Amino acid sequence: MSEPSWGERARNTFPGGVNSPVRAFRSVGIEPFFVHRAVGSRLEAEDGRVFVDWIGSWGPLILGHSHPAVKAAIAEALEEGASFGACSPREVLLGEEIRSRMPWCEMLRLVNSGTEATMSAIRLARGATGRDKIVKFRGCYHGHSDSFLIAAGSGALTHGNPSSPGVTAGTARDTLVAHYNDLDSVAALFKANPEAIACVAVEPVAGNMGVIPPQPGFLEGLQELCQRHGALFLVDEVMTGFRLSRGGAVERFGLSPDLVTMGKIAGGGLPLAAFGGRRELMEQLSPLGAVYQAGTLSGNPLACAAGLATLQRLDDTVYTHLEALGAQIEEALTAQFTGLPVRVQRVGSMLTIFFHDGPLYSMRDTETCNTEAYARFFRGMLDEGHFLPPAQFEAFFLSMAHSQADAESLVQAAGRQARLALGA
Repeated sequence: MSEPSWGERARNTFPGGVNSPVRAFRSVGIEPFFVHRAVGSRLEAEDGRVFVDWIGSWGPLILGHSHPAVKAAIAEALEEGASFGACSPREVLLGEEIRSRMPWCEMLRLVNSGTEATMSAIRLARGATGRDKIVKFRGCYHGHSDSFLIAAGSGALTHGNPSSPGVTAGTARDTLVAHYNDLDSVAALFKANPEAIACVAVEPVAGNMGVIPPQPGFLEGLQELCQRHGALFLVDEVMTGFRLSRGGAVERFGLSPDLVTMGKIAGGGLPLAAFGGRRELMEQLSPLGAVYQAGTLSGNPLACAAGLATLQRLDDTVYTHLEALGAQIEEALTAQFTGLPVRVQRVGSMLTIFFHDGPLYSMRDTETCNTEAYARFFRGMLDEGHFLPPAQFEAFFLSMAHSQADAESLVQAAGRQARLALGA
C-alpha cells in the first residue's frame, strides 16, 4: 500500500484540506499542490514542479521569496528569543519606520493579521463616535470578522444580510453595503441613517474582486462625505500599504484618513498587521482609553524583524522599477489579448487578468466575468510553469525578484492559454 499523499493527509486533518479557503483551488477545478521551498520568484512543489510565482504569498513578498536580508534579520532576532509577552525594541523600531512612511498615522497598534487590524479599527471607530453602523463596499474584503462578512441586500438603501452562517442578523443590521466607485450609493446610506454611521471602510484599490482602480474623485468624495456627516474615514491598506508607494495608497492618492489598517508587507511575510490613525483617536484604546484591544503575540520580535528588514529596502527606486515592470506587463498582455474578451486592470504592481469584455468598475461588473474560462486559463498557465491567483477575483503581485525573462514568459504563455481557454 502506497503512502497517502500530502493532500490526503491534509484533508483528514483540516476542513477541505486547507487553512485558508482559496488554497483549495476549488474555483479552478484542480487539487492544490504543496510547496517544498521558495526562492526569489520561484516556488518548488513537493512533486518537483517549479513555477514562477505571481502571487507572492498574496502580497507580502515584494522583495521576493527568501530574501537574504529578511532571512538574516529573522535569524538574528531568533537568537534573542521567539516571543516575550513583553515589550521589545524591535516593535518600537518597526512602529517608527511605519510612522516615518505614513505621517498621518500618528499612533498605531501592532496586531497579528489583517482581520484583527480591521476588526479592531471598527471597534475603535464605534467607540470614538458613539455610533453603531459602518459602511462597506460590495466586493471589498476586510477580513473575516463578523461585521465584514455581509452581502448587499435588495438595494443600496437596505441593510446587509449575513453572507456566512454564524454571523448574526443583529450584526448584519449594523453593516450597510454600498457599491464601489458609486458615491451616490454612499450618500444615500448617510441620508437614510442620519448620525448613525461610525465609519466608512474602503480598499483604496479593490483587490479582492480583482484589481478595480478607484475612479477619479471617488476616494476624495468618500473622505468629504465622512467629514460632512461626522463619520470616520477608514482606509484599508492591508493589501496596498507599502506596495503602491512608500506611503501606500493614501500617499499615492493624496488622502487624509482618520484610520488606516495595514498588513502583509508590514510583516515581511510573517504574521503581522497594524492599525493606526490620529493621536486623539488612538489614545482611546486601552490602556489609555476605554476601547479594549489586546493580543498575546502582537509585536512578535521575529515578525517585526522581517517587516523592518523589508521596509528598509523599499525606496523610490523599488517603486519606480515595479511601476515600470507593471506597465510593461500590462501593455504586453493587452496586446496579446487583442480581439479577445479579456481585460487587464492594474494599479502599480497589482494587476488582474479578467475574462471580461470591457472595463470593470465594481462588483456588478465582475459578476459577469467568464469564470469557467479563467479556470481553464489557470490550469493551462500552471502547465506552462506560471502560478497565478487560483481564483478569477484576485490580484497578481509583482516583486523585485521577477525578471525580464519571467515577464516575457508570462506574456507569451498568457496569449496562448487565453485563446485555448476561450476556444479562439
